[in-house]
Amino acid sequence: MGVLEVLAIVGGVILLAVTFYDLFQTVVLPRPAVRKYQLARLVVRPMWLVWRWVALRSTRVERSEGRMAAFAPIALIVLVLIWGTGLVVGYALLEYGVRDQFQPEMEDLAEAIYVSAATLVPLAFGDIIPTQGISRFIIVLESANGVAFGAASITLLFELYGSFRAREEAVVALDALAGAPASAVQLLETAAKPGMDDLLTNTFEEWRKWSAMVLESHLAYPLLLYFRSSHDNEAWINSFGAVMDASTLIMSSVEGDKSAGSAKLMATVGDHLVEDITWLLFRTQLDPEPIIERSEYEAAIVRLRAAGYQAHDGDAHWQKFVALRAKYAMFLNRMAQLLAAPPAPWVGDRSYLPHRERPRRRPVSTPAS
Repeated sequence: MGVLEVLAIVGGVILLAVTFYDLFQTVVLPRPAVRKYQLARLVVRPMWLVWRWVALRSTRVERSEGRMAAFAPIALIVLVLIWGTGLVVGYALLEYGVRDQFQPEMEDLAEAIYVSAATLVPLAFGDIIPTQGISRFIIVLESANGVAFGAASITLLFELYGSFRAREEAVVALDALAGAPASAVQLLETAAKPGMDDLLTNTFEEWRKWSAMVLESHLAYPLLLYFRSSHDNEAWINSFGAVMDASTLIMSSVEGDKSAGSAKLMATVGDHLVEDITWLLFRTQLDPEPIIERSEYEAAIVRLRAAGYQAHDGDAHWQKFVALRAKYAMFLNRMAQLLAAPPAPWVGDRSYLPHRERPRRRPVSTPAS
């Protein structure tokens, strides 16, 4: 065994160790690890920034939304291909290091990669076979890893789409209450209508549980952040922001509403969700700001009074609203901008989506000569 073979074995061991570690952190580990290395963070975020830039160049909103919706499934395929390539090349380096134990002996690394890929899938044509103990052990181990890798990939796929479906069910259901894109004021107006007893309390309770579910699943599987809703004018960030704003309005500016306790619990879990997801995406401290003008707040209070709430917009109520909303508003807006979420009242890009449509230039008529 020469120096080249030794280096190949060392390189293969290192590459396999890195690949297995990332697979364990991404697929197997049931909870997020603090400060962990993860390939998805190094690959997906730069991919998304380029993908988003290209998608937003389109003058048609539906076209750009369709392109951005395709990103997460494609990113998942890319991650699986990277893991598979790491396993194939890693085992190929090991097999190249003991190539004298194969019959016929492998001539170069390209042939070792062929043997490795055929074993991992496994195809096992039998044109190159191991003849001694170490080479046979490597082949058997790689074949077993191929089966385990396929099972892990399928598990990840089902886990991602199961969590995505659970997240989107509540988002779609909120449309009937808060509209699309979701609005906190519309949610409170709907809850004040006759026959809607306990609707607001139940909504806060449902979204408190939803926030805990999203917190756990999206920290463990960050790729879920990039999965977009399949319905027009919907985004989980917008719906979550509407519920958070509704709870903030109840706590700060509405007196005597029986949903105040549920609103406080919702806000507590929601603030936790925003804090952890912000750390995951940005890893930097952001200055808390309410991101809303007092005129908008006062307009909302007018609508709540018309709906039948005992709502107040004095200085004390405004200051309390600002203090509560500052805990999540800036962070939520940064997330919405990063993920290019459709604009919604008080969340993300404050301009409306149709304004991105560029008007077509009318042909200039030339006078007849």
